[in-house]
Amino acid sequence: MKLYADLPGRRLVQILADLGFVAWIALWAWVGRRVHEVTMELAEPGRQLQGAGVGFRDKLNAAGDGVDNLPVLDDRVAGPFRSAAEAGTDIESAGTNLVHAVEKFALLIGWTTALVPILIIGAWWLWARGRFVRRATAAQRFIDADQDLDLFALRAMANQPMAALAAVSADPSGAWRRGDLETIRALAVLELRDSGLKPPRTA
Repeated sequence: MKLYADLPGRRLVQILADLGFVAWIALWAWVGRRVHEVTMELAEPGRQLQGAGVGFRDKLNAAGDGVDNLPVLDDRVAGPFRSAAEAGTDIESAGTNLVHAVEKFALLIGWTTALVPILIIGAWWLWARGRFVRRATAAQRFIDADQDLDLFALRAMANQPMAALAAVSADPSGAWRRGDLETIRALAVLELRDSGLKPPRTA
């Protein structure tokens, strides 16, 4: 499998593109984390509500304990305090539910913020890199010797722009039919360059 081009310039561009994609992932992972942290600040009222509920419940329970088992009154005074303390539990539950809701929302928006741009650029990067790897790997199998360049010269005449062919020869197809090795090699180089490959060294 051929991951990078033989041509130095194109190989450098590919390496920079790969590093850029890694940096893109790191950037949006950081942005997603910051969005998550900022969104989690919305949970602060829920935490305060939790604390208020716990404090309210504890104080009423303490008051009930203070008047518990009074002579004559027994626990008839403590009972209402303890019943009212249950409202503190309800307040605490409301705060807990709010915190959980904010946590779920923060997690969702954080991941969405990070993944959407990563997946969009990642899909393009994967397509471009996969296309090159498939094309270069397949082409590499056919360039072991000068004789293999005939195939690439033929592909060049079918795929390359007319201006590029004219720069090689005034009659590229005629030169190819005559077996003109210099012209065949020049045509093959055009096609191989598109695949990021170098032709084999001449004997």
